[in-house]
Amino acid sequence: MAAPLRQPHALLSRRIQLAAGLAVRRRPGSISHRDEVIAYLQRYADQLDADIRTQTRVREVGYGDGVFRLSLEGGGELEARAVVAATGTFGRPYLADLPGLEGYAGTVLHAADYRVPEPFTGQRVVVVGAGNSAVQIATEIAERAQVTLAARHPVRFARRQTLGRDLHWWLTRTGLDTLPIGRFLRTPPTQLVIDDGRYRAAVAAGRPDRRPLFTGISDTKVIWSDGSAEEVDTVLLATGYRPARPGLSRPARRPRRIRASAPSRGHVAHTPGTGLRRPGVAAQPVLELPARSGPGRRPDSAARRGPPDPLR
Repeated sequence: MAAPLRQPHALLSRRIQLAAGLAVRRRPGSISHRDEVIAYLQRYADQLDADIRTQTRVREVGYGDGVFRLSLEGGGELEARAVVAATGTFGRPYLADLPGLEGYAGTVLHAADYRVPEPFTGQRVVVVGAGNSAVQIATEIAERAQVTLAARHPVRFARRQTLGRDLHWWLTRTGLDTLPIGRFLRTPPTQLVIDDGRYRAAVAAGRPDRRPLFTGISDTKVIWSDGSAEEVDTVLLATGYRPARPGLSRPARRPRRIRASAPSRGHVAHTPGTGLRRPGVAAQPVLELPARSGPGRRPDSAARRGPPDPLR
């Protein structure tokens, strides 16, 4: 029960937990590109003695008489004594509740649906968000269109390399990468944009330009905080994701936490007596937490605080 990597522009800059002695094939000193990670996963899948079914969506998971029954979209059913919900935390695009968006007559799409900048050539585009995806997509589209990056707070950049080492290398070496800071924070930290200089320079040059989040929308016009209105062709929401757990929103009992049986940074949530496993975000890297379910060692504690503000 897992979703594929779908965004061709995405770069995976975090150190990857490797399995079965395999390694991601990449240039020395570089970060792993989407295609390199997919190639690694394909090689890993080839070594597994498993029935792997792609393009198969689980509609509902039922449990009774000691057996899970998984209903599949399009018909069909599977039975198993244990189920692992490896749907991740980027399976369900989060559409922020923005003022007037429900009545907007132009095009609205989420960053998950973005592929290439060419369809936006000559358009007036507003990208909502202040994280990595928002800045990267806005900068790419700005080469062909007039683009504004709109968010409630300024974009905050972090240098990708210091003293010749990637930021994630420093975080891993110092132990900050998995520091359990959530219990000490009232609100999630602002997401940093990891930058090698190009995105900071692009924003500083006004390509894209940067504005506070609009206060309303009227038909195809966006109303800015100064009261001015402007025709906009597309509003692109880079507002993050929420976990997708089809058929698993109501577990039989409240999960407790146990260590994963295989070497791992994180934990899994386990429903006692049912064999249900749901990988959690207990020890996700610090820089990735705002994009997921908020900081901390316990996903349920993050849920009580509410989701992080994706527009920060």
